[in-house]
Amino acid sequence: MKELINIYDEFGWEVAQGYPKGTRIKTLRNEKDAVTFMLKLPKGFSINSHSHVNTEQHFILEGQYQSEGVIYKSGSYRLIPPHTDHGPFKSKNGALVLVIWNG
Repeated sequence: MKELINIYDEFGWEVAQGYPKGTRIKTLRNEKDAVTFMLKLPKGFSINSHSHVNTEQHFILEGQYQSEGVIYKSGSYRLIPPHTDHGPFKSKNGALVLVIWNG
């Protein structure tokens, strides 16, 4: 893995499989029990409630999304414990989110 990755440049972005059309992903770290990635949520993003087996952290870097009636704006941090339903998620104008999964 590279030691220095520019999270804002256009290199390394891919179609985010399993997410709504137009969602892009840039993987920064992918190890056994630790994954760090950027998600670009497109305008009109919407995904149903779901859960994960690991702890999930969100850092909203740009834009905003709404989940469970709460609006998470740029600068927000969110900690989601393992096996906790979260969502549905909606983003009217899109967002850039740093996501960290760890065991």
